[in-house]
Amino acid sequence: MRLLQLLFRASPATLLLVLCLQLGANKAQDNTRKIIIKDFDIPKSVRPNEEVTATLAVRTELKECMVVKTYLISSVPLEGGFNYKYTACLCNNNPKTFYWDFYTNRTVQIAAVVDVIRELGICPDNDAVIPMKSNRFYTIETLEVE
Repeated sequence: MRLLQLLFRASPATLLLVLCLQLGANKAQDNTRKIIIKDFDIPKSVRPNEEVTATLAVRTELKECMVVKTYLISSVPLEGGFNYKYTACLCNNNPKTFYWDFYTNRTVQIAAVVDVIRELGICPDNDAVIPMKSNRFYTIETLEVE
């Protein structure tokens, strides 16, 4: 029984070692790079049948390049330039900005979607990666028609 009590008692040095390891592990987790960083800019409100410009700025913190496909999805059908899909090579030193111009006459929710895809001939030397965890990123905004 006395032997078990000795095993469960932690010396101050052991406690300090565990604390240092825990702090080091937390700091290492903060150094993860973000796969996709997106900034979706759309007006909050417009008048009926007024032209709307949606802008999506996309960048990455990864060292490797990747092929991305960007597009918009809405809660109600919209026509015209809204349906354009863009495919591009995204690298950490080369962010991309995409634009869509469209018209609407009613309030709509719009999702800006970024898919990381496997497609040859987009990135130089066909040297692109695909994330293992997730390959679809999106942001949803509401456009109110007054």
